[in-house]
Amino acid sequence: MKGRRGSAGVALAAVLLVAGCEEAEIADPVPRETETAVEYPIELWDARVEGVAFVRVLVNTEGGVDSVMIAEGSGNASLDSAAVRGARVMAFEPARRNGKPVRVWARIPVHFSRDR
Repeated sequence: MKGRRGSAGVALAAVLLVAGCEEAEIADPVPRETETAVEYPIELWDARVEGVAFVRVLVNTEGGVDSVMIAEGSGNASLDSAAVRGARVMAFEPARRNGKPVRVWARIPVHFSRDR
């Protein structure tokens, strides 16, 4: 976290959520940036509210995000909403199957911490 108006840390490792892909190995999507600008709600920063929200993102074949949903909430609706807004603007190197880009769901933890 770089001050009050900075961004919450977003983990770099995207966990692939594809089941039943026995016929071909899939390379996971990889975030293009090491940090994503997730706005930490100012009122929660001031109140020292922290948490982790897990979002599911549908990464398209160009590496953009087609859809976002909360996989596991932080316990605070404002943190969860901020995590979804931030995940919508993420960019990835797309997942690949047999060398070709494919759409996949990935699970991303979004950490809201004053110490980051």
